[in-house]
Amino acid sequence: MIRVVAVDLDGTLIRSDGTVSGRTRAALARATAAGARLVIVTARPPRTARALARRADIGGVAVCSNGAIVHDLDADETVITGPLPLDLAERTAQVITDALDGVSFAVETGRRAVVSPGHGHHATHEDARHEVETPEQVWTEAESCVKLLAWSPAPVTVELLERLQELVPQVRITYSGGNGLLEISAAEVSKADTLARLCDGWGVAPDEVIAFGDMPNDLPVLAWAGTGVAVANAHPQVLASVDRVTASNDDDGVALVLEELFPATADVVPGG
Repeated sequence: MIRVVAVDLDGTLIRSDGTVSGRTRAALARATAAGARLVIVTARPPRTARALARRADIGGVAVCSNGAIVHDLDADETVITGPLPLDLAERTAQVITDALDGVSFAVETGRRAVVSPGHGHHATHEDARHEVETPEQVWTEAESCVKLLAWSPAPVTVELLERLQELVPQVRITYSGGNGLLEISAAEVSKADTLARLCDGWGVAPDEVIAFGDMPNDLPVLAWAGTGVAVANAHPQVLASVDRVTASNDDDGVALVLEELFPATADVVPGG
């Protein structure tokens, strides 16, 4: 029996136009009506994850910033579970700078993103973007760090990721596809580890969890869950690693699977 539904947002639950379909909202509502917990598992910080969760009528908890933060969506309260020490973030940034040309950085604090000049516009969300004048100011302006973002003009490859990880084993480096964006967390932090701790507290075993994702940073969660499902638009590395592939995010892929697991009932109506 599925007791937890863990779902990524961008490229998985959310359609390309930034919306969530009525069919998907209905499927999520049926899952919760049947007693399942919905858990958002995302690279996004709480402030933007919560806004997107509202579109899908999702409450409960969200695993944010690739596992560094657990956020209560209903109470709008955050617990930082895996901070990245600023001095380690700065040392990691120097290693990446030495390895890549034209790289720029942003420090996600959990409340805002402190952004160096030239950092990819797409890599942070504008509601709390604080751009500094020089790269050095990133480290003096940031009050804390839950995730370091490194943006390179060149696409990210698996080979590059592995090389950088070898150079800085004290951190965990992931990426959300080949768009030049690297995401760096404390070594002990991942979406999967944080979700596993939550499920352990709820008395939920991995085989009672179904997880949905689309990008390489979702792989640990998809592997840990009893059932890992990729949407059809997922990264090739993800498509090759999962138990099942469903339709794309634009074609209600998550809903298709949930409708099988949690059949419709007449008294469940999606909100919004």
